[in-house]
Amino acid sequence: MIFKKGELFNGPGGLSLAAKNAQVIHPKTGEEFRIEHLWSNDYDATACETFRLNICENPDDPSVHWGPVEDLPIGDKSILGDIDCFAFGFPCNDYSIVGESRGLEGKFGPLYSYGVKVLKDYQPKFFVAENVGGLQSANEGKAFIQILTELEDCGYKLTPHLYKFQEYGVPQARHRIIIVGIRNDLTEQGIEFKVPAPTTLASTDYKTASEAILNPPIPEDAPNHDMPKHTAKVKEMLSYIPPGSNAWYPGIPEHLQLKVKGARMSSIYKRLDPDRPAYTVTGSGGGGTHMYHWDELRALTNRERARLQTFPDDFVFAGSKEAVRKQIGMAVPPLGAQVVFEAILKSFAGIEYDYVEPAPKLQLENLRGKKKVTIKEVVANII
Repeated sequence: MIFKKGELFNGPGGLSLAAKNAQVIHPKTGEEFRIEHLWSNDYDATACETFRLNICENPDDPSVHWGPVEDLPIGDKSILGDIDCFAFGFPCNDYSIVGESRGLEGKFGPLYSYGVKVLKDYQPKFFVAENVGGLQSANEGKAFIQILTELEDCGYKLTPHLYKFQEYGVPQARHRIIIVGIRNDLTEQGIEFKVPAPTTLASTDYKTASEAILNPPIPEDAPNHDMPKHTAKVKEMLSYIPPGSNAWYPGIPEHLQLKVKGARMSSIYKRLDPDRPAYTVTGSGGGGTHMYHWDELRALTNRERARLQTFPDDFVFAGSKEAVRKQIGMAVPPLGAQVVFEAILKSFAGIEYDYVEPAPKLQLENLRGKKKVTIKEVVANII
């Protein structure tokens, strides 16, 4: 069974690479269950170029539509063909705890509604939506409830869960909400998605940042592996920061300390701890936010960041260094998302797999059954 996939906000292709690599073969019938790209959209030109190069393997592939999602002819199946499944990592800018967290009131917050439109117009068999953990608390919890309600009203049984990707083999402490929806008529036929169990239970067994970057060594001529340049002062400051610490480490001499008033971000000149998963890879920020090597006096290369995001070395990112950094930081780790897609395919194939109960303690149907439910109560029990 082949599922043709549409996607909004495709970025460089983290979700699509995961879907592409997720293949399941039924042990008895030999039937193959897999996902194929049909069309996608993103407003970032370099991300679209990266997607075409790696997912479509054709730099001129017309199935990747560059431009604002508002201009996409959703529902016109002569342009955007019919699909069996849908993915959208809707923009997280307004839901992230880094920033103003404007939620639905921000510029990007309402863009999830275009995913809702796709679900209404195409009614795919299943969908996967991804966003930051901050989605649960945006607008005092109202945003998450509204998004879940609208998705459910499209005719889907939802399984939202906060995935801690370090528990799924990703060498990075990255926590993201993934919502899986299975069309109601299919769940009535017995197709049920369950949250796949973590592949790594003990924190001592998590893949570390140093293991990801050093094993195997990155070839010197690998794409997107240009070494960063720093001033002598930055290098000297880094020499006083031990692995796992940042620019606020008390052992830094006074003449090298940063003069910052107000909030001090923990990621500023933070060096990786080689014996732990990396802290969250980000796609934006000025000097001091580029992630720093635990041993060498420098920031990571984009290739090293890509490894922390589980992109293979032959995955080529298009654009300038900063454009590439943005793409990598905004992407979904393919290895983590692949576990989710494989669980979906196994659900359709009727293959059992290890699972855990989803993180939300209160489902929408339970909330509707209560006469009085405060937003505070909702937020406290969702995740």
